[in-house]
Amino acid sequence: MRLQLTGRVRLMTAIAVAASLGTSAAPPAPGAPGQTAQQTKPRRPFPPDDLGLLEGPDRDQWNKPDLIMDALQIAEGDAVADLGAGGGWFTVRLARRVGPNGTVYAQDIQPQMLEGIERRVQRENLRNVRTVHGTPTDTRLPPKLDAVLIMGAYHEMNDPTRPEVIVALLGQVAHALKAQGRLGVIDFVAGAGGPGPALEERVKPEDVISAASSAGLKLLAREPVPPFIYLLVFGKDALHAPSER
Repeated sequence: MRLQLTGRVRLMTAIAVAASLGTSAAPPAPGAPGQTAQQTKPRRPFPPDDLGLLEGPDRDQWNKPDLIMDALQIAEGDAVADLGAGGGWFTVRLARRVGPNGTVYAQDIQPQMLEGIERRVQRENLRNVRTVHGTPTDTRLPPKLDAVLIMGAYHEMNDPTRPEVIVALLGQVAHALKAQGRLGVIDFVAGAGGPGPALEERVKPEDVISAASSAGLKLLAREPVPPFIYLLVFGKDALHAPSER
C-alpha cells in the first residue's frame, strides 16, 4: 500500500485507471529487504471514492477467494484479519467462511474505508466483523489470529524510502499469529496486465519473501493464481519469530 496500510490499489478492475496511478522509480538502498529497482516512492492510499473499481462482476472468477482461503486453512470458528481491507470485498467472504463463531478483523488506516465496511456488513447482516483503525507503522492487530490476509495492499504498505517499515509491519503480523497461524500475501503478477496497480508498482514475490524472512516468517507455499495474481503463504519461523502475546 502506500506509506500507509490501506485501501488496496490492488484490485482495480479498470486497467486505464490503474495505469494512471503509477509512480516512477529509482534504485533502492543496497541490501534493503523487499525492495526492487522499480519501487522508489511511497504509494498513495487507495481513494475511497474509487471503491467501485474494486467490485467488478468478474472478480470472483479471477481473485478465486475460496482457493486462497483454502490455502490459508481458514475454517469455521477461526479468528482472521484482512489487513488493508479497503472496501471489504474479501472481508465479507472471510466472514462467511469463519461463520458466526469466528471473527474477522477488517483493518485499514483510512476511516472512510472502515465506515464503508461497517455499512456493508450491516447490509449483509454479518455480525462477526470488527473494524481496526491501524496506522502506517502499527497494524493494531489483536493476538492469537489463525490467519492474516494481505490482498493486493502490500505495495501500498511498503515505503521504499524506509524499508524497515514493511519489515516491522510484517513482524507485527508474525507476533499476532498463533503458533500455527498463516499469513497470505496475494498480489499481482508483474507484466500480467488485467486488474491491479500500474505495472511499475507491482511487487515481485522474491521481494515479499525477503522482507517476510527478515520479519520472522518462513515461506510455506508459493502458488500462481492465474491469470493475474500470485499467492504466498507464510508461517511463523520458530527460530526467529517473536513469541505470542
